[in-house]
Amino acid sequence: MDFLMSGLAACGACVFTNPLEVVKTRMQLQGELQAPGTYQRHYRNVFHAFFTIGKVDGLAALQKGLAPALLYQFLMNGIRLGTYSLAETKGYLHTAEGTVSPVRSAAAGALAGVMGAYLGSPIYMVKTHLQAQAASEIAVGHQYKHQGMFQALTEIGQKHGLVGLWRGALGGLPRVVIGSSTQLCTFSSTKDLLSQWEIFPSQSWKVALAAAMVSGIAVVLAMTPFDVASTRLYNQPTDAQGKGLMYRGILDALLQTARTEGIWGMYKGIGASYFRLGPHTILSLFFWDQLRLFYYTYTK
Repeated sequence: MDFLMSGLAACGACVFTNPLEVVKTRMQLQGELQAPGTYQRHYRNVFHAFFTIGKVDGLAALQKGLAPALLYQFLMNGIRLGTYSLAETKGYLHTAEGTVSPVRSAAAGALAGVMGAYLGSPIYMVKTHLQAQAASEIAVGHQYKHQGMFQALTEIGQKHGLVGLWRGALGGLPRVVIGSSTQLCTFSSTKDLLSQWEIFPSQSWKVALAAAMVSGIAVVLAMTPFDVASTRLYNQPTDAQGKGLMYRGILDALLQTARTEGIWGMYKGIGASYFRLGPHTILSLFFWDQLRLFYYTYTK
């Protein structure tokens, strides 16, 4: 049940935040490996990107890649939060004094995140391809011509086999390790502190909400450079063997981005990342906490 509730919580959050994921993906690909000021900026900021995509591609384009996004969230977070929840329930995350150990919490979050992200990597790659697809006048990054999730997975599998489907998977792991460990560690620790300080009533939904808000800020700051590099690794064009033509790996992507676009290039789309990750973290952790509370209240 932990795995099911975790997956459902993430899907609930995803429906609301997917348009921001589309905006974030396009802003991260804009001006790829081009010096600032040498390319046309189709998307000036989060709000301008929303307006531009809605106007040129149509409002439905703001929910591009929703099917793979939901499937990825269910798989990735079902495994991630479910595994973490099991570790928490068994008491592995607590010290001898009974408080949450930040080190154990971060390690459990990272390990659970790696498992979920690696298994869901082909879905995430297709999601990135679909969300980057745009009308030629506002297109950024390499443009794949997929018709949908299943067609894309089938085509990549037939052309490049399992290696092609898991292309970029290892490059995506640092993003998840940092994001997942930061998110779950700060969420659990903040929740623990708020309960100790008795700022809100015990078992109040406000405790989970406040903890998730703190967690969202920490995740965005720690994860964005790796998120930019991961998006570019997944979306780069490939040769006949399915090997990427622009980047050799995550470190190469980070170095090339920093060299050509400067340090701010590594933080492209941070506004969209915050507006997406903040609410997504808040909603998924809030839904997860409330579903668990509901389940344990009415089944025991």
